[in-house]
Amino acid sequence: MTLRFYDTASAEVRNFVPLVEGKASLYYCGATVQGMPHVGHIRSAIAFDQLTRWLTYRGFRVTVVRNVTDIDDKILAKSEASFAPEFTPEPGEVAQEEWWALAYRYEQEFLKAYDALGVSRPTYEPRATGHIPEMHALIQQLIDRGHAYAALDESGDVYFDVRSWSKYGSLTRQNIDDMQAAPDADPRGKKDPRDFALWKGSKDGEPATASWASPWGAGRPGWHLECSAMVTKYLGTEFDIHGGGLDLRFPHHENELAQSQAAGHPFASFWMHNGMVTYQGEKMSKSIGNTISPAEMLELASPRVVRYYLGQAHYRSILDYRPTSLQEAAAAVERIDGFLAKASARFGGDFGFEAGSFGPSGDAVRAFSEAMDDDLNVPRALAALHETVRAGNTALAEGDDDAGRHALNAVMVMTEVLGLNAVAGTDAGGSKEATALDVLVQAQLEARAAARAEKNWAASDAIRDTLAAAGVVVEDGPDGATWSLKRD
Repeated sequence: MTLRFYDTASAEVRNFVPLVEGKASLYYCGATVQGMPHVGHIRSAIAFDQLTRWLTYRGFRVTVVRNVTDIDDKILAKSEASFAPEFTPEPGEVAQEEWWALAYRYEQEFLKAYDALGVSRPTYEPRATGHIPEMHALIQQLIDRGHAYAALDESGDVYFDVRSWSKYGSLTRQNIDDMQAAPDADPRGKKDPRDFALWKGSKDGEPATASWASPWGAGRPGWHLECSAMVTKYLGTEFDIHGGGLDLRFPHHENELAQSQAAGHPFASFWMHNGMVTYQGEKMSKSIGNTISPAEMLELASPRVVRYYLGQAHYRSILDYRPTSLQEAAAAVERIDGFLAKASARFGGDFGFEAGSFGPSGDAVRAFSEAMDDDLNVPRALAALHETVRAGNTALAEGDDDAGRHALNAVMVMTEVLGLNAVAGTDAGGSKEATALDVLVQAQLEARAAARAEKNWAASDAIRDTLAAAGVVVEDGPDGATWSLKRD
């Protein structure tokens, strides 16, 4: 099946034909590091990690760029607030913290969350503050082409002239006269209230460290400009895919597209956007108290379960969180792990697993591949994965070792593609805690097997009852006993 993705710009699912044969280039918007990561950030990262893994499986050499916005109005405001005499730090906050220290600290929190949930590091992860010269060059290009101008109030701002670009609004299919004013600067210096800032002149009270010299006066870059400059540096003026959350389509991605194409850059061939996360059907909001953070999820469930939950829906759909969501995800992961444990015990390392190969094809394997090729349809792919798990369990029960090995190989590859075996502490060898538990339980199972061989049924039952009281379920099979942890 041909690899196909939905393109926001054309509003249709199109065949993916890379600009360079055998290679794929992807840029997706990373964090504005002014606070702790929220669940929407992590869902987006997992969606584009799944995309990267599937492109890699399909044989592409993938270059991924994910930016860090480390200079921003909110970052400066949060830093300034930390110096106020009445400031009382909440958990995770720091008093009298410079803006650059705050940004770096939160950047590390994002990396911790990405790593904990198995999100692969990108090829490059540029910071906005490291690319000021490239931003100056892009602004000058736009001025020279008649699409940007210095602010009329001599504030040092530079604006993109939206009415100079006839295609402005094309990404989100909006009429310019129906758009709201851009809220990124005082409108008195603009030709049109919708013009957006490419460069922001320094203001009284802002720290000198948050300002760079420029041909238009000291200041700092506008948010939209940063991404255009960074993606062009690392992927060129034309690349395959630009991604990000659905909330970034306007104004951020609309403005990115306009300023880049107005500068003469073809820019992205595909625009891909992931859906939002809601709480029982409502938008998450701190003000009404219906939010849940990645950190809170990780207190309720293992990283592998959290990744399964956040990555289980189609990337373009809304993912709705309910109090039972992580329990349902845990049950699904347990079914997968139960088969993997039994099959691995049966075959040891002798099952022919090769990354990027399903082994002999079957209906479920074909269904998985077709689903992933069809605009990254993870729900259908997961259905194929669970069907393979069921078929594998049947093969093990019936002593069909060939079918069992094939199922094990397929499940290993499917979980690799979905990133479920990439989560920290849950690789094929398991965490240290899981390994220690397995050693202890296996010792008990060996003692039980010895008791059964001696027909000491009382001792055998006592061992089984002790394990059951500890939440360990024992299953007897033709190749001996296996164990798993009981679900609550």
